[in-house]
Amino acid sequence: MFALVPPTLLLAASLVNGQTTASTAAGGAASSVTTAPAAAGTTVATGAADAGAGTWGPAITNAPTGAPSYYSYGTPNPQAPGVLAKFPNGPTNPERPGFYPIGAQVNQTSLSRLLSLNGVDDFCMYGPMEPGPDSLIGNVEPSVVAYCTQPRNGARLIPDGTIHSAHVIKTPLYVQIHGFWDGTRINIPAGDTGGELDPHGEKNEGNPIGGNVTTNLATGQDTFYEEWMSFVSFDQFCLRICTAGTDKVNSGLQCEHKLDIMGCRFVMAIPDLYSTNGTFTFCEGEPAAPPGLYPLPNGDFSTFRQRWTDKNNPPQYTVGDLVTPGAPAYWPKTSNCQTFSSISNGIDPANFLVKSAPTVHVSGSGSAAAVTGLATTTPATVTTPSSVIATGKPTDAAASSGASGASGASGANTASRAGESAGASSKPSGAGAVAPISALVVLVAAAAALF
Repeated sequence: MFALVPPTLLLAASLVNGQTTASTAAGGAASSVTTAPAAAGTTVATGAADAGAGTWGPAITNAPTGAPSYYSYGTPNPQAPGVLAKFPNGPTNPERPGFYPIGAQVNQTSLSRLLSLNGVDDFCMYGPMEPGPDSLIGNVEPSVVAYCTQPRNGARLIPDGTIHSAHVIKTPLYVQIHGFWDGTRINIPAGDTGGELDPHGEKNEGNPIGGNVTTNLATGQDTFYEEWMSFVSFDQFCLRICTAGTDKVNSGLQCEHKLDIMGCRFVMAIPDLYSTNGTFTFCEGEPAAPPGLYPLPNGDFSTFRQRWTDKNNPPQYTVGDLVTPGAPAYWPKTSNCQTFSSISNGIDPANFLVKSAPTVHVSGSGSAAAVTGLATTTPATVTTPSSVIATGKPTDAAASSGASGASGASGANTASRAGESAGASSKPSGAGAVAPISALVVLVAAAAALF
């Protein structure tokens, strides 16, 4: 059972250009909802959500550390409905994740949209296909492509030096990563506060269309998962992949995709986002409360719904809460953290040649090791990466069951997107494929043709 958060339990602030400034209090302490001291919030006027705040989100104030004693998320079930992806991989993606063969040249014009999250130095994020002022995340959500820290998935490479910090957290319900970067190096315009990407999208085809995700952190095997969410901007990134569900919290709730202007820190419950810039860690942790849900002592939740106005489908209407909470329900505790000094792929951006097997940190051991079992190919003829001209769009990833309700992700700088997002169809979401993953295979760098 879910109940709306009473606005009188939250403090008010005003939204100014996607950022917040403190304002007068709207009511008393929020302790009856979050067991925390009063948390500042954001008063959102009708349509204000359309402006967006991308990865930055609202100002964040106090929240307790650790789940309240009365909250139980249930028993994790990696086979629960909606956890494993069940339908075909996106048409521009390789059949399964893996590294480029030794001797290959990374394809910096690839249209692969397959993300993997396997470690602090082995992960992928989405970015625009082309550079330029029109490549704001809010403008190009359906067509963004994968960029990876290692030469993998037939995708483009994130050049060394792009990632300024990265923090992986493995929990019983999800794995996630967050950090800071120079997003301009993967075509995100400087100053773009970005937006959210997820497997739903405004037309329920996914943002990007045909995007899929895998991780080997939950089971030790590369596995495709149904529910995920990601925020990217010119300076921040975060990604959560939901790897299990329970009888109380399904994967759709834990990877909630309808809070697309709330940002990395709020949605993914990151207490120390800014103070950890410049560092690299891998931690275990307890799950956060599902985004927007606040556990109550009676076993129910208070619920926050992001406010937005649908201006594109008359008659115009507005839904959501007038007051935005100033923090998630609690900051999840972490443990068994390992710290790394830096990450690198060692590939020369002058030619993007894969001259040796990647060396990656082994999660849980703190050590690094070269990937074994890679094929070797005839060294590639060095070419200069050229621009990609998109003459069409990738086809929709197949629909799947078990998702949480459909909605789209809006970009921070596209006024119409947030309104369109909640107006998405109620069809099940686009999904990836569950495929048995064997040893590493040779990936073809060429992408499939667009339809």
